[in-house]
Amino acid sequence: MVTLAGLRRYPVKSCRGTDLDRAVVERAGLAGDRRWMLVDDDGGMVTARAHPRLLLAVPALRADGLDVTGPGLPPLSVRIPDGDPVPVRVHRSDTAGVPASDEAHAWFSELLGEKVRLVHLDDPGHRRPDPGFSAPDDRVGFADGYPLLLTSAASLDAVNELVAAGSHAHEGPLPMTRFRPNVVVDGAPAWAEDGWRRIRIGDAAFRVAKGCARCVLTTADPETAVKGREPMATLARHRRFGSGVWFGVNLIPDDPGAGIALGDRVEILEAADPAAGPPRRAL
Repeated sequence: MVTLAGLRRYPVKSCRGTDLDRAVVERAGLAGDRRWMLVDDDGGMVTARAHPRLLLAVPALRADGLDVTGPGLPPLSVRIPDGDPVPVRVHRSDTAGVPASDEAHAWFSELLGEKVRLVHLDDPGHRRPDPGFSAPDDRVGFADGYPLLLTSAASLDAVNELVAAGSHAHEGPLPMTRFRPNVVVDGAPAWAEDGWRRIRIGDAAFRVAKGCARCVLTTADPETAVKGREPMATLARHRRFGSGVWFGVNLIPDDPGAGIALGDRVEILEAADPAAGPPRRAL
């Protein structure tokens, strides 16, 4: 039986995640997931791809905001701002966010050694996932592209076996936190998720929008922010499909408001042949 073995949200995009026992699934993702983000002067997202020290910031959600700790800095307390939203950008996708306090901007600027601003997503309805892979009513917050990311414990084991057999074995074994999933499943064969098209976790149904093409962020150790070459070097050899390297699949919720919890059964409602690799075109 396939079950939900891990559940994690990321209050601030690119910062440390928080393990959960249960969560509410909203249309734009898990409740509280990636509703805050750092931006530069032009409103463009600032992430751990270029600033791995963001991985060392540890946010904790409160009902009225969040608390953040980080190396060499005093604890930060941020209230949800109530000002007007300003234009911001996630990759090439225009959306909006409300600037937080000057204290919050200064705290993260000191962490990164570069001027940045913290913004809050006041309305998850601002942004739609890629129209080629989503329905008109689908929404996403400050996540890169889709509301949730699913990974498989068996697929991580397979990657770590390949890393151990390669030239960068000293960088393994890699923890699942390298891949920043929201949900981790256990009990399925490695790479079975490549073939999934619709699934149910507990009471919540999801569409598998597409596979997840991975980037350099996975090469940063989430505990130290030190970069290496894995898992990208191994994925490039063994998980290249088209122009990308792939690990995990992106989910879109069909039952917003439903709850999911560790131990929930994962039902495969519709599947294709996983041998073809992860879905990369609109279904």
